[in-house]
Amino acid sequence: MLLAHADARPGELAQRVKRKGIWRCHSWADVLESVRALALGAAALGLQRGDTAVVIGENEPEHFWSLFAAQSLGAKTVSVYPDATADELLYLCEDSGARFIFAQDQEQVDKALAIAGKLPALCAIAYWDDSGMWSYRHDLLQGFQPLCEVGRKLHQQHPQRFRLAVEEGRVDDLALLTYTSGTTSKPKGVMISHRWLLDNASRMLSALPLEPGMEYLSYTPLAWITEQLLGVTLGLMLPLVLNFPEGPDQVLPNIRELSPHMVLFGPRQWESIAATIEARMLHARPLARGLYRWSVRVGHAVRVARLEGRKPALAARLLLPLAEVLTLHAVRDQFGLLRSRVAVSGGTAMAPDVFRLFHALGVPLRNIYGCSEFGLIAGHKGQRYDLETVGPLLAVAPGFGAPLESKVEADGELLLRGGTGFLGYWNKPEKTAALDRDGWFASGDAVRITARGEFIFLDRVEHLVRLSSGHAYPPQFIETRLRFSPFIKDVMVLGDSTRPWVAALVNIDMGVAARWAEERRIAFSTFTDLSQRPEIRDLVRGEIARINTLLPEGSRVVRFANFPKELDADEGELTRTRKLRREFLEQRYRTLIEGLYGGKAGIDCEIAVTYQDGRQGVLRATVVATDVGNGGAA
Repeated sequence: MLLAHADARPGELAQRVKRKGIWRCHSWADVLESVRALALGAAALGLQRGDTAVVIGENEPEHFWSLFAAQSLGAKTVSVYPDATADELLYLCEDSGARFIFAQDQEQVDKALAIAGKLPALCAIAYWDDSGMWSYRHDLLQGFQPLCEVGRKLHQQHPQRFRLAVEEGRVDDLALLTYTSGTTSKPKGVMISHRWLLDNASRMLSALPLEPGMEYLSYTPLAWITEQLLGVTLGLMLPLVLNFPEGPDQVLPNIRELSPHMVLFGPRQWESIAATIEARMLHARPLARGLYRWSVRVGHAVRVARLEGRKPALAARLLLPLAEVLTLHAVRDQFGLLRSRVAVSGGTAMAPDVFRLFHALGVPLRNIYGCSEFGLIAGHKGQRYDLETVGPLLAVAPGFGAPLESKVEADGELLLRGGTGFLGYWNKPEKTAALDRDGWFASGDAVRITARGEFIFLDRVEHLVRLSSGHAYPPQFIETRLRFSPFIKDVMVLGDSTRPWVAALVNIDMGVAARWAEERRIAFSTFTDLSQRPEIRDLVRGEIARINTLLPEGSRVVRFANFPKELDADEGELTRTRKLRREFLEQRYRTLIEGLYGGKAGIDCEIAVTYQDGRQGVLRATVVATDVGNGGAA
């Protein structure tokens, strides 16, 4: 596809990246030249068909070029989260059999060099940002510029070598390994073929109104399979114009500057934007806050009504243009969503309230649901869809297998078949076999199917919990609704067969809660101090009480406590996609959990922590348990 675009539209814009405040453009001819030089240079250093190339870095053109270069040679790729530790990188390199590492900058090179001695098969570490690298000397190290110069010379000597290498590839070849998040065990490498990528990109096209030439900001990590489908595969298929932010901290400013046609975020990012909007409104002047609330109500009355198949009232339809002028247009502009014709949430479930807010604002946010192994399963289609669901089964294009089929087991687990199957887990045939149920793929997800054939995602089957009373409840279903609060960043719902009722541990949003406290002249010193303030606990209690009204009585949160420290991926409390590591958290905060259920008012905790400079320490804090029913300390 890259060769075809470079032949058919060599001068058209393919990629754009912002560096030092300037947007730098790359045509299709530019991209092909860079990929070809990089591929031939890597081949000269030993990268061959069947090898593994690991890429670690932010979403930048060079990350994409590295993927294309390795795959053009017949190598499979592994994209790694840029904030992965050296130990995490070592595990992925050892498990995948890495022969080549493409690294972004000094930080990533330091990680690669730290583990290089444990990777005897490694033939090179190539880096694309040489800032601060002038003094680095190592036999494996190679900058992109000299590497590409070698590749260009090889191309001059053998002009057809690159095209011949590409032509040797087959659609069922192994394209990449995408690693599971590892919430319950070590991450597993999911083997993905080129056919699988094309099949699932086509499924995405069947649900989303995408068109060639649409602008897209590549921000979600390439270690996540969704970005491999959208940014990489659909970026080539349609093609899209791919834009890259100046840095992770510049994503929102760059989105506002570009206002791309297509926006993809995970649920946590959409929730964060929604929480930011709500937080800003908390600090706005009364008139501005009132106008915003009124405009959102008008947006609800028109756009959400249409979405749900109801006819909006005439008064609301007449007022919508005024609401747009006064508030809604400006809010979308602030967050770079003015031109967003396609807005997608992919990953875990998200509270319907978040969807309704964005639709009221004029952002047509929709769900897409799938898993790393089977691929995309369901998604919202058309102009009307149920926000409580993740949509119906997606269509499989001819040539990619049978249409998708589903059935639900007695325990609620979703079984699937059809489309292009994944090739299994890398070096783990027993794990692959465990997913086969007489020809059906066992998703591990608990769902309900509506009368219209749409899926309601509840939770992972292994996470469905039955209390000692016999009442079963889905923790994640509750957590997604609680996270809609601007004051709650993360929450872990508690309660199992040994517990009589549901409890929760809450990680407050420090930024929002601190501003709220400062405006009310509530004194605090640290996160620990703020989290335990009675005003903050009462604020969180009110948010939980509000969500409790939406739940069956047996599923309602009875007691909660605020974490005395922020949850941190570097300490193993969260995965790199900010999912809770539940088993680890239950062990680490066992004293706090036992105190919650034991009826204690003040619970003394000692928690091992790692400071930013690497030093180890212990956080000692007294955590206050709060009864949701009466709002007081229990």
